[in-house]
Amino acid sequence: MKKAMGIIFSNIYDSTLGQLTGQRTVASLPFGGRYRQVDFVLSNYSNSGIFKIGIITKYNYRSLMDHLGSCSDWDLNRKNEGVVFLPPFASGNTGIYKGKLEALYSAKHFIDNPDYEYVVVCDSTVLCNFNFRPAIIKHIESGSDVTCLATKCKKPTEKRNPLVMKTGRGHRVSEIRINALAEAGEYEGMGMFIFTREKLVEALEEQNSKGQVHLERDYLQRCFNEGTLKITVYPVEGVVLRNEDVPSFYANNMALLDKKVRDGLFAGEDPIYTKNRDEAPTYYCPGSSVKNCIVADGCVMEGETENSIYFRGVTVGKGSQVKDSIIMQGTKIGKNARLTCVILDKNVTVRDGAVLVGTPEHPLIVSKGETV
Repeated sequence: MKKAMGIIFSNIYDSTLGQLTGQRTVASLPFGGRYRQVDFVLSNYSNSGIFKIGIITKYNYRSLMDHLGSCSDWDLNRKNEGVVFLPPFASGNTGIYKGKLEALYSAKHFIDNPDYEYVVVCDSTVLCNFNFRPAIIKHIESGSDVTCLATKCKKPTEKRNPLVMKTGRGHRVSEIRINALAEAGEYEGMGMFIFTREKLVEALEEQNSKGQVHLERDYLQRCFNEGTLKITVYPVEGVVLRNEDVPSFYANNMALLDKKVRDGLFAGEDPIYTKNRDEAPTYYCPGSSVKNCIVADGCVMEGETENSIYFRGVTVGKGSQVKDSIIMQGTKIGKNARLTCVILDKNVTVRDGAVLVGTPEHPLIVSKGETV
């Protein structure tokens, strides 16, 4: 297979995730007890043989750099390829990008490499276990300029998607709508695209000269409607989780308590890698009760908990009750506390006897390092 490089947007949807991305990029947002969102796309790249990867950053990316380190856990600490951070201003631009198209233009010096014929561009908010090799082969066979990875709707959706497509023969796109509700049989974009590199570089030059900044609206939809862009859809089946806002982030974490969802992400031939941390096993104290939870290592469980996600190093005090909640790394929950539908960010301290209650639609969030 001809060589492909990868591009990751690390800050897309930061504003819609509120307090959770106040001190980090959406790519470094913790998920599922021991992962960060960027782990999924990086693992997919590595498992697909894509080893030259650029991460486009905007701000608050120190935690992302700390998490990735040398990228050895993803087999990406390579002499001639590997991961490169692409911060704003690196290309000489005088402003921070406003959209994906402008962000790609700021990384044009990285993309314009004749050693690679294809560019796989991904958001870091869509989590799945996917090997790009078959999709790249289909892209080559189709002769298209762009292939959009997408899921097929079985029934009308209630939530708008940035890219909705109708297709005809050979999954060739026949209609594109932006920020629209999808009907049954239509395809919802996953924020994952395969570009022919030369075509992408030409487009970046042209669109920049016209002041265009948005990938889906200003390039894909407009050029498709003008008849100058050939686009196909590559249908993706299986588990696909979109963490685009707080309710979806909460719901998708809770979905991991379903074995079918867990298996869809983690039980395939290709593993999902993350930063390795050697910590002591979790200690379940006499009298504690843990039902239907995901619990990472290094925790101390003294109270009662049900239907919850625990990251590393969490302590639940004696007499406390935690239900339907997401508790991130290093959080300490005191004695006799009551927590329902809450998201506690890293290193939060919950005082003895505290009562915190949210709802699945509006989970209560406590920001990193706070005491409540």
